Amino acid sequence: MTSKAIPTIKCRVVTHYLEEQSEPENQRYVFSYTITICNLGSGPAQLLKRHWQITDANGKTLIVDGEGVVGEQPNIAAHEEYTYTSGTIIETPLGVMQGHYVMVNEQGEHFKADIAPFRLSVPNILH
Repeated sequence: MTSKAIPTIKCRVVTHYLEEQSEPENQRYVFSYTITICNLGSGPAQLLKRHWQITDANGKTLIVDGEGVVGEQPNIAAHEEYTYTSGTIIETPLGVMQGHYVMVNEQGEHFKADIAPFRLSVPNILH
């Protein structure tokens, strides 16, 4: 019995503090994040769902589960990338996000693609 290899998915993240949309006096810090999902496998993979854990500096955690990303469930061909930008709001100038995508390969096998923790921080808050 042979098993098809699960595609290898790597994610790159770039974050930005959106000062013009933030209101520090009201504990509202707005961040955008751009994620590039790289399919390093030999076959296509489709992103079905997302799961995020967003934690601010006070330890307040928000869990976000949903279909796809930015209204799409992209198919990512082997050796291709998909990039999107989204955002989040936290109550402190420093936080962290992490999570995973639920993906499916061409054989219909579901698998998770982990997104390593990444920092949300107001510029120059950390030295």
